[in-house]
Amino acid sequence: MEKEEELFVPRLVTTEENFARGHRACVGCGEALAVRHVCKALGKNVIIVNATGCIEIISSLLPQTSWCVPWIHTLFENVAAVMSGIESAYKARVRKGKIPDKDVKFVGFAGDGGTSDIGIQALSGAMERGHNFLYCCFDNEAYMNTGIQRSSSTPYGAWTTTAPVGKKSIGQVTWKKNMPEIAVAHKIPYVATACPSYPFDLMDKVRKGAEIEGPAYVHILSPCPTGWRYPQNLTIEIGRLAVETGVFPLYEVINGEYRLSFDFPDLKPVGEYMKEQRRFRHLTEDIVEKIQARVEKEYLELREKAGVK
Repeated sequence: MEKEEELFVPRLVTTEENFARGHRACVGCGEALAVRHVCKALGKNVIIVNATGCIEIISSLLPQTSWCVPWIHTLFENVAAVMSGIESAYKARVRKGKIPDKDVKFVGFAGDGGTSDIGIQALSGAMERGHNFLYCCFDNEAYMNTGIQRSSSTPYGAWTTTAPVGKKSIGQVTWKKNMPEIAVAHKIPYVATACPSYPFDLMDKVRKGAEIEGPAYVHILSPCPTGWRYPQNLTIEIGRLAVETGVFPLYEVINGEYRLSFDFPDLKPVGEYMKEQRRFRHLTEDIVEKIQARVEKEYLELREKAGVK
């Protein structure tokens, strides 16, 4: 288990940018930062399949592109289907001697909507079939590209345009879907959570997922100043608070064995994470306490799975 001070241990990171600057992301976009880190970890020997969403929109406005590696845009719902088809075609051509095997990595990118909602059927099928790929979910907790509509990844109590706050509504009334645990239930070799506020941890996990044989899934929290309603200069702080409060714990599951990347036995109050985000500003003290109790319960369960006493 890594200690907090190990965040600052120097590690070799390429200065080459495979996700080039000049894209149209919002100022302070955590997702764009996460994509940059992921692409640094992957290198050039990769084919990326990208769903419709913020990443695709900001990076591929013709005649320009931010992609310096092979990249394919596909529909909201079928990243995993397209990715598994490309992986299968590549293996077939290698087997038939049509091309040399250059150990190309096949990687899928999608947001929380394209993963836990619209794309979950294709992703589940690809994991069940055992394709050799890495799938990265960039989770900004709503459909931000189309106007901040709620998704199944939107946290309880958050405001969105389709889960508005009113006299009888607190905003989102369901709890965030635990997509990493759904991936774990498929018995795949590697599942992890990550956040761009912890860049070395994120890049290490992407490398592991890309190198391991079989399906790998990395779920990346991507703070969004536009949809979460916080000042643009607080993205890194917001991400760190998500981890330090236990709202979004960082861990990995390797062949079914859990490992906490960072452990905080004394979690910071959830209110510290929420206070800078105007999507939560309407919540009453009793609702915050309800969320706090759930976070503590789930964090304790995770520590038990990881064998932490």
